[in-house]
Amino acid sequence: MCALSRKPSSLLDTRVIYCGDNLDQLRKLPDACVDLIYIDPPFNSNRNYEVFWGETKEKRSFEDRHESTQAYIEFMRPRCVELARVIKKTGSFYYHCDWHASHYVKVMLDQIFGENLFQNEIVWKRTTAHADTHGFGHVHDIIFRYSNGSKPTFNVQVKEHSQHYIDNYFINTDEYVETRGKFRVNDLTGSGLRNGETGQPWRGIDPSKIGKGRHWMRTPAELDEMAKDGRIHFPPRGGIPGWKRYANELMGQPVDSIWDDIPSVTNFSKASRESLGYPTQKPLALLERIIQASSNENDIVLDAFCGCGTALVAAQNLKRQWIGIDISPTACRVMAKRLRDVCRLPEDEKLWRVGRGFVVRDLPWTEKQLRTIPPFEFENWAVIALGGIPNKAQVGDMGIDGRIYPVSSMPTKSGKAAGELDFMDAWYPIQVKQKEKAGRPDIDMFEAAMLREKRSKGFFVSFEFSSDALREVDAFFRREHCIIVPLTVREILDETIAMKLA
Repeated sequence: MCALSRKPSSLLDTRVIYCGDNLDQLRKLPDACVDLIYIDPPFNSNRNYEVFWGETKEKRSFEDRHESTQAYIEFMRPRCVELARVIKKTGSFYYHCDWHASHYVKVMLDQIFGENLFQNEIVWKRTTAHADTHGFGHVHDIIFRYSNGSKPTFNVQVKEHSQHYIDNYFINTDEYVETRGKFRVNDLTGSGLRNGETGQPWRGIDPSKIGKGRHWMRTPAELDEMAKDGRIHFPPRGGIPGWKRYANELMGQPVDSIWDDIPSVTNFSKASRESLGYPTQKPLALLERIIQASSNENDIVLDAFCGCGTALVAAQNLKRQWIGIDISPTACRVMAKRLRDVCRLPEDEKLWRVGRGFVVRDLPWTEKQLRTIPPFEFENWAVIALGGIPNKAQVGDMGIDGRIYPVSSMPTKSGKAAGELDFMDAWYPIQVKQKEKAGRPDIDMFEAAMLREKRSKGFFVSFEFSSDALREVDAFFRREHCIIVPLTVREILDETIAMKLA
């Protein structure tokens, strides 16, 4: 395969998603084993994962949340200590947060890494301006960047110059305008005296006599070559020559600490096609910039709060190794599906061992564990295990927890012009009950939902079904010619459901 087939460390498994508390997993990692860490932890570390997907925007004020800030910092501190321990001396650490706790986070990270290893406070403008009756609108996030040594890996990133900049500064023309475009004139000298070649006069102009004493930015021989190639502007009435920078030859503007060129994942942005319904999902372009800047191919990228897996997808696409950790089984299954669908990376133990796939570890695969997770987590586990799509909202589902879109419903062509949404009415409903035995009333409610949605087939998941429930499933078929497929958790775990899903 490509460079990704090489294992970068004999001590560390990569292309692995771990489900569980990241503190436990981080403590198992050896010292100085990771090249780049990015985390985007939720502000409220004790958040209820039953509101994991589709939560509404929080309206609580900062004063209401302030009481939990200390608990949040206490939750994050031991994790950041472990994260600092596993970063290589050439590595970097990015902590993504918002205005609620960024100032507290900065103090904590200074204490852990040391103030001298703080590199950047990046401001990401994640949304456009909006009204806020109580003050200025909050439109940005903060990303703190720390290194773990004096020489961190860093690759300069560039972005396109704005049209406003080009139109207002590149206004001069010459005989090269057809190929090189218009040009602007930049200074050919730098501040300070030099005793070498760059401090010597060129074409009768002594740079030490310019201003308070300057030097040429190139040697006299290099300046002659530039002049021969038409890249030096000589003022018609004399004066200091300048460097002609042509619009068509711009290499891009180096990215600074204000990132206003990457839209968030909303219904109205270029990144909307990435949306998975995850409330704090970050755009792929944001993670690609971070990974390209602070790592090289085959380096190891770690995201210890990986949510829906954007950092993992970006790392995979950019030919990096990666490790993901998240406490939510739903998140782990969603990011696994995303890696399979987007990156075409197989989830397979045997292929993973030869460097051609990935694996998910520590998912609650026993009935005992599945009985203890929150109801919404259980619903999402069941729906995703069937190959379906969970509802984004947890309220008002009207008896349907997810949908399966059969392969036959997929269009042969994609894109809006091809009628991308025309097939979306071909789906089967899924209902999930985290109870020992689903009974007749549960089946009755699902029947009503199926009739309301005019569905001829549906799937019902529970640990077991009462005899009354199963009799009603048969009666419903005879009465309405509609099929309800009852599936037990054990059947899903044992992967014996293929025939029933057909």
